Amino acid sequence: MTAIDSSSSTAISHPTTAGSMTTKSTFLGTIAAYLMATDHTRIGRLLISFSAIFAIGAAAEGALLGAERISSSSSLVDAGILVQLFSAFRFDLIFAVGAPLMLGIAVAIVPMQIGARSLAFARGAQFGFYLWLFGVVLVGTSYLNNGGPGGGNADMVDLFLVGLGLVIAGLTVISASIATTVLTSRRAGMTLMEAPIFSWSALIASLSLIFTLPVMAGALIFVAVDHTYERATFGATQGVNAWIGWAFTAPQIFIIAIPTLGILAQIVATMTRGKQPLRAGLFVGVGLMSVTVIGSVTQSSFSANFSGGLSEIAKSLIPFLFFNAFSILGVLVVLGLCLLALKNEKAKPTAPFVPAFLGVGMVLTGMVGNAAHKISNFGLVNTVFEEAVLVYICYGVLLSSLGAIAHFGPRIWGREIPSTAVVGLGLLGFVATVLASLPYFIAGFADQPSGVADGFNYSGPAWLWNSLVAAGHSLMALVVLLSVALATKSFRSGKVSTATSADLYESVNG
Repeated sequence: MTAIDSSSSTAISHPTTAGSMTTKSTFLGTIAAYLMATDHTRIGRLLISFSAIFAIGAAAEGALLGAERISSSSSLVDAGILVQLFSAFRFDLIFAVGAPLMLGIAVAIVPMQIGARSLAFARGAQFGFYLWLFGVVLVGTSYLNNGGPGGGNADMVDLFLVGLGLVIAGLTVISASIATTVLTSRRAGMTLMEAPIFSWSALIASLSLIFTLPVMAGALIFVAVDHTYERATFGATQGVNAWIGWAFTAPQIFIIAIPTLGILAQIVATMTRGKQPLRAGLFVGVGLMSVTVIGSVTQSSFSANFSGGLSEIAKSLIPFLFFNAFSILGVLVVLGLCLLALKNEKAKPTAPFVPAFLGVGMVLTGMVGNAAHKISNFGLVNTVFEEAVLVYICYGVLLSSLGAIAHFGPRIWGREIPSTAVVGLGLLGFVATVLASLPYFIAGFADQPSGVADGFNYSGPAWLWNSLVAAGHSLMALVVLLSVALATKSFRSGKVSTATSADLYESVNG
């Protein structure tokens, strides 16, 4: 048995006499080809497409929550479902958008970059896609019927646990397919250290998910068994989030942002038309960011306290720096090397650089914010500050994905996305991210509580911060919608690209 599943790139066609029958047959054939795809580009497009659809829904949820918190007297949604809405917002950003979007780009691009004949265990990746999609549908159904963490319908809470388990299984299988492809299916003569930086980052992210998602699955099994039978040991419905909540926050969310570093570095390597200076340093930067895996596996998140004597400060500062500063340092290393490479006189600016650079910048802002959140002297625990960290990371992933699609897309489909539109959408996405996040950094210092839509009060314009957040999420929903429409139109009837698959291989040397 080999790791490579062979697939045919040509479709079998049957002549028909009627034009309408031919059109119908072609349409149904295309649908069938995608549903039963073993071609890595099609599997990747499925993951990217559904993630984009869910991204619009997640942004709409964020806008609704922001609008609900503008005034304590507002009641846009029933108070009984607010708990589920807050939980659904987190789940969608991480498991319905961020993780599958990054994995989808990796599935589509990595085999081409490393010269593999196909994706390793392509049928397994296809099955993983269906597990993930079906799991997301089940989780959404449970939320709509008073399920999820803290839900009032016990049966729907069970459905949530089953759906989340399917999501974990699907993402793990897809991650294993990507990791196996990079490790075993590189073209002859290519060592692992010679692999393109994006493929390297995809490998690190995939291995990180493989290490952490089973930990979450193990906790989920215990919670599910207890909830189905005794409902005593793990806190029943109200205790679900206490045992699996770590997977919905930092440092776990940093893992899905690891490929953003590879996307930016790969675009810069193409812009400089040569080898990336200190390329090994990029590998080190990506590796440093993956240190966050330790915090996820151990479910540990150390805080720093600058009160007391030097010994007490050092005792809290050392583990705090280990679990927080290393990942920030990794991003700074990659950003610094990319900016250094742009000093090359041969560097030629490209539109995808804008959203990719801004995306990494948003990820870095979120990581720095998370470190600030862990400083107990600031008193930011249980405030909306942590929600802002989540949005910065996940919306940064969305921005980087726009850059990746604009950069890699022409090399796959042979048509370009207009540069002006890419830059414009990147800037709009940046504005949307800042509006959806920065106000909650401010409101966090003003002690606006997290997971609460009313009953809070603090000095300052609370209505302003929440209004800006609602506007930011609404704008991001529009940006994603326009990006999907633009990519669909461009790759169907856009300008024919001068870039070819050979350019993709040339970027391997960068």
